[in-house]
Amino acid sequence: MTGRRILLVEDNADDAELAVRAFRATNPTVEIDIARDGPNALASLLGSDGQPPPAVLPSLVLLDLKLPRLDGFEVLKRIRSDSRTRFLPVVILTSSIEPGDLMNAYWLGANSYIRKPLSFQDLVTAASQIAGYWLHLNALPSRPM
Repeated sequence: MTGRRILLVEDNADDAELAVRAFRATNPTVEIDIARDGPNALASLLGSDGQPPPAVLPSLVLLDLKLPRLDGFEVLKRIRSDSRTRFLPVVILTSSIEPGDLMNAYWLGANSYIRKPLSFQDLVTAASQIAGYWLHLNALPSRPM
């Protein structure tokens, strides 16, 4: 994984736009790709029928849980089951306050679970902290084992 690219998996267009604005407010050079549902997220990470996997993975996946067609738990499960994406950092970014969702996300291999901040300023602060850690401080294996 190289570069500073995030895959944001978010079906709500308003939430996606706010997240992009928040990340760019403190990290103007970060590239953000958006997948609007589970199958599109998996296609952009693992490829799909007739489409090979990408040559370069994003540095981070921000994954909502409540998605159409394929929920975030199933997306996470499939990310963790593929050797190319097994160690890809996945941060759950959700509005869910359900303890079962939190437990299930970690059980399936999420690296972090963050509840969506209610104000834009709090979202900017969270985006700065998320990017600071996952894009700059965190170290990952150079290739899958």
